[in-house]
Amino acid sequence: MKIATWNIERFKHRKYSQEMLNLCHSRKADIMVLTETDREFNLDYTYAFHTPCLSEAPLYYPLPTTYRNSENRVSIYTRYPCLEMYDTYDKFTSLSVKLKTELGDLIIYGTIAGITGNRSPSFNAELKMIINDIERISHKGNICICGDFNCSFIDNYYFTNYAKDTYLKFFSRNNIHLLTKDTLECIDHIAISDEFLRQKNSVVYEWNLDKSFSDHKGIILELR
Repeated sequence: MKIATWNIERFKHRKYSQEMLNLCHSRKADIMVLTETDREFNLDYTYAFHTPCLSEAPLYYPLPTTYRNSENRVSIYTRYPCLEMYDTYDKFTSLSVKLKTELGDLIIYGTIAGITGNRSPSFNAELKMIINDIERISHKGNICICGDFNCSFIDNYYFTNYAKDTYLKFFSRNNIHLLTKDTLECIDHIAISDEFLRQKNSVVYEWNLDKSFSDHKGIILELR
């Protein structure tokens, strides 16, 4: 099984859309979670789930900038059928679906933690809401958290002490393994319930290392 995540930087490099699509499809991920994405960037998968376009947000919803009509924050593409969907604290920023896989049922929680970065005054509150979401939903089965965490863990690339401590304590408390923790200059992560990982080997790969198609690297996890 291959699980991947990539922040495509609001599809700013749309002139390279075909190259970006080819890059995504060449990963051959069974589950691909895109963040800061756009409905015009549409992968060829059997099943696709999306947060609403930000143009659909009500007037009272806080938007830090102007968005194109087709922009949305999270999309989950997969070859696995959906068993159930779960409400999240913010339907524009987090998306959660339970998938039926050959390795067992797995809940995917795709998100962006801190839509304006980890130094924003709202970041701590957003992170708390995401963690509350994950804790609530994880009681329904094994879970995989994918997306933009806005926090690196092994270096000083981009982090706050609060975010590092909060994530790591939460994952430890809930028996969730952060498989991308030791990846350098990495703020996009994949974390999975320990129970789901039992007796499986894992390897993490990266792409877009020169950040030519986005200001984020792509991350892929292969479970064997």
